[in-house]
Amino acid sequence: WVNTSALFAQSEQEARALSTLIAPHGHDIKFDVGAGFEIAGVQAELYSAVSNLVTNAVRYTPDVGKVWVSWKVLSDGRGEFVVEDSGPGIAAEHLPRLTERFYRVDRSRSRETGGTGLGLAIVKHVAQRHGAELHIQSQLGQGSRFSITFPSARVRSNQGA
Repeated sequence: WVNTSALFAQSEQEARALSTLIAPHGHDIKFDVGAGFEIAGVQAELYSAVSNLVTNAVRYTPDVGKVWVSWKVLSDGRGEFVVEDSGPGIAAEHLPRLTERFYRVDRSRSRETGGTGLGLAIVKHVAQRHGAELHIQSQLGQGSRFSITFPSARVRSNQGA
């Protein structure tokens, strides 16, 4: 069982450090992840998925843009991790291919952002290995929303533990 508080705290620290490196005026980064929950899974894999989504949001959101990260347990017991940004958004025709290895919406951006084109493929693979679903929503000029929804059997409260 992986403690969500520790998982998200490490990701938040990484996001804030990256923002200071690439955005002269920084980003408005908000984490609303609560406390007291655990996800059944492989810690390194879960961190990789969370980190990829959060750092992508920071990398692709312009200076002074917004990045919102949240975690909540839904009424049916499933856990939902969400990363939203105020970045440039992604055209609809690219959305179905985003999780393909090495697929890039704009090939010229690989030099700017330092990515390999594997991040979302890794996120999708980790989600599948944990019985979770990756959802991607985006519109050009409207930012993006990435979420991983974990089945209720993989989410538990650790309050009082």
